[in-house]
Amino acid sequence: MPVPLPAPDEVLLTPPDAGEASSTARGIASAAAPATGLTEVQRMLLEALWPAMTGHAVDLRDPEPMSPRQLAEVLRHRDKQFRSRGVQVMLLCALVLRPLPPEVADRIAEFAAELGVDEAMIGVARQFAAGALELAAADFDRNGYTATWNADDLAALHASTELQSTWGYAIDDPDLAHRWAALESLAPGTLGRRVWELYRARGFTFPGQPGSAPPLLAQHDWVHVLADYGTTVESELEVFAFIARANDDMRAFSLLAMVVSLFETGYLATGAGLFEADPGHLSAGRHVAVRLSDAMRRGALSRDTVDGDDSVDYLRLDWFALAPLSVSEARSRFSVEPKSPEAIAAGAVGPCDPGGISPFQQNSGRELARRLGRPYNAYGASPGTGE
Repeated sequence: MPVPLPAPDEVLLTPPDAGEASSTARGIASAAAPATGLTEVQRMLLEALWPAMTGHAVDLRDPEPMSPRQLAEVLRHRDKQFRSRGVQVMLLCALVLRPLPPEVADRIAEFAAELGVDEAMIGVARQFAAGALELAAADFDRNGYTATWNADDLAALHASTELQSTWGYAIDDPDLAHRWAALESLAPGTLGRRVWELYRARGFTFPGQPGSAPPLLAQHDWVHVLADYGTTVESELEVFAFIARANDDMRAFSLLAMVVSLFETGYLATGAGLFEADPGHLSAGRHVAVRLSDAMRRGALSRDTVDGDDSVDYLRLDWFALAPLSVSEARSRFSVEPKSPEAIAAGAVGPCDPGGISPFQQNSGRELARRLGRPYNAYGASPGTGE
């Protein structure tokens, strides 16, 4: 029997103290570790996440094991959302394993059951463990973030033609392409103008034209500017960590699971209609784990100050209605916190900073400028020294 959820007058809503944070970290490590113990990548990830999300550092070099029941007792007074976030961290740690041992996926299912949590991505983890990668890819759409999208949601994308799927392309939509191109006319320093500059510097094609990204994926490009993240693969991990954690709909976790499966393990060959696998980025060093963890912290703290909603679905926003705002006004609207000094020291950069663009993107931007007969402008961005 799972440990029951607390009654409304029993639920604990305050941040965890050091003891609860330590015990929860040990429980999550116990769920996600393979038989030989936590891998270095798993440990780096958990030890970066804990100070970012709880304010308490943990040392998981030799954690004392915990049973599912023991962790559930630690979290007896926590609500379903808190418990669900814990299960999602277990899955995040499991998804950096390749191969992913079947017993790890099964153990996470046991922990989730004891906590009273039903998390669809456990099924995806089990399919990865079984080598059923095509089934897992299908489950991302069937049970993940896009499962709840409908025609009303698609209206925020401003596509004039019917999309064949949620991540579908709009490659012959002049009205949509014009809407994106018109962002150039906005004042310098506005959110929309900065997004236009991001596209031009990288040679990105505006949605509505051949070679463009799906309109839904293009929604996340606004977040690159809003949250001040570059466009390298490491920055994509940050952006989707920010987006996933800002949304209180637990299905949004699938967005972070997707990019980890693309850019760390390569379990997914493609994702979001455009991304292609490029493994090994999270395991490149502790600095990437620190950056991802801080992005999750910033996402968790963001809220819509106009609607008064603590949950923000950044992919469902009508960004064109927000485009005339200055970047600082947009950040104030959504309570976007600055990056932590630790994340900045670890290499977190913005789209207009050195390191905020890849060499391929810079070359694409130069080629686009040549075709348009314009001088190339990177708007401050340049490839990092290690690229």
